[in-house]
Amino acid sequence: MLERLAPQSPDALLALIKLYGADERPDKIDLGVGVYRTGQGDTPVFGAIKAAERKLVEEQETKAYLGPEGDMGFVNALKPYIFGKDDPTMGGRIQGMQTPGGTGAVRLAVALAQKAGVERLHMGTPSWPNHGQILADIALEVVPFKHACPDGTANVEALLAAIESAGPNDSVLLHACCHNPTGIDYTDEEWDTIAEAIAAKGIFPIIDAAYQGLGQGMEEDAYGLRRVLGAVPEAFVAYSCDKNFGLYRDRVGAFYAMTETPDGLDTVFSNANALARAAWSMPPDHGGAAVRLILRDPSLVENWLDELTQMRERMRKVRGVLADAGMAGSVDLRPLGIQNGLFGMLPVTPEQVKQLREDHAIYMAGSGRINIAGLHMGNIRKFIDAVAAVTG
Repeated sequence: MLERLAPQSPDALLALIKLYGADERPDKIDLGVGVYRTGQGDTPVFGAIKAAERKLVEEQETKAYLGPEGDMGFVNALKPYIFGKDDPTMGGRIQGMQTPGGTGAVRLAVALAQKAGVERLHMGTPSWPNHGQILADIALEVVPFKHACPDGTANVEALLAAIESAGPNDSVLLHACCHNPTGIDYTDEEWDTIAEAIAAKGIFPIIDAAYQGLGQGMEEDAYGLRRVLGAVPEAFVAYSCDKNFGLYRDRVGAFYAMTETPDGLDTVFSNANALARAAWSMPPDHGGAAVRLILRDPSLVENWLDELTQMRERMRKVRGVLADAGMAGSVDLRPLGIQNGLFGMLPVTPEQVKQLREDHAIYMAGSGRINIAGLHMGNIRKFIDAVAAVTG
């Protein structure tokens, strides 16, 4: 039986981690793995998370099962930050459930959309690689459009054309902010146009919000998501706390649905719970419980937001230095200065990526994606000079 299985290609980023670990050069640079790093190259646990975990140790009384919906205190505590403090349920039309990371939320969103009758999903490319893998696994047809223009701005016209061409059972997947892998976001004015186009066409939006707070700020990064939800009757949102709480391995995410009327939520979540029960039974509790404790404690909220601001400002500083460098060989680094979040894309070939790795100990994805947080004032000049040498 098992001999019928065909070997699968290893995950490229996991393979890159092994190569980086085996490299003994002391000045090596890791720009591949998508985690935040400090100026010293560390990925620390947030101070606010450690404080919340100490509370959990002291106060948590049981490890008994939760249901497939997970920790609803966590789910509800996030709502004002995602949907706005004035009306975080959009008149009682939004509800959610906890998921194993943003990946689980994306998987649940597209599976439930498919169950509701979505037949095709329009998706900008390039996108997070796991988007494509998830969609292929559930056999949902993907209709691609180009996300980025050559000048490093968003190709909003391509998105609008995709929306206009959509059929009655189509959906569109949008990154809320800090686009992975390009870092190229829509402007507020473009989001206004996108929201109006989605509403006029009636296409079903699924919004992946994996990096809120890492772009321009918690409120600023939510503009597009809120603008779309304010224009349409129904939508799904997949949310991740992996990056903005530093809870990568704890797998902390949430799925939210907005229905046309509050009465529709029970049916939606009876189906969502059934899908979740069959897929993972229930999400892990620890990380979500820590986030809940933070969001219920004003002093911990202040600490968390301060830490998030430090992360964001450090990445903006790195982007500024790259942009100020201008051209590095044939690569124009200036667009990186106006982009957001952890990632950016360099117009380099796989052969040039290999040369950067072998000749300069710089590790990055074969697509040209770099993790901005892997750079700091101690290695950024080496990176710029290496790109110039390889592409010049």
